[in-house]
Amino acid sequence: MRLITNQLINDFKIVELHTDFMGYIVPDKEDLSFHHLILSREFCRRMNVPEEGYFYSNGCILKQTTSHNYYHLIQEKDPERACEITSEIIDQKIKGKLDIDNLKQIREILQSFEKEYCSATTRKGYPLIKEQYLRERIKL
Repeated sequence: MRLITNQLINDFKIVELHTDFMGYIVPDKEDLSFHHLILSREFCRRMNVPEEGYFYSNGCILKQTTSHNYYHLIQEKDPERACEITSEIIDQKIKGKLDIDNLKQIREILQSFEKEYCSATTRKGYPLIKEQYLRERIKL
């Protein structure tokens, strides 16, 4: 795990609070990942940004198997909602802590997305919104 990832995990008490920046349950550090928040990893690669954008102000911590994957799905299907989530995460970064009001707002954005895409499927016919995306969120 990168040093910057550990720093964000520690500074925002991700493991102690058992939640990531989108309000998903975090049982331990094993499934946590750095999410490029402002400049995408691909953009950083193409533009030769140092460290491929792995720096404190450009990242947050998400659970890889749920919120990270879910965020990228939302980004693909509904970029406006993805921007709204990013705005809430950035607000938490500015505050220097995970904030219940931001987490509630993110939950509302997710629920709005889920309402719109509840019957959508992948090309192979699987539900677009996986069960784990719904059940692995913290209780608010």
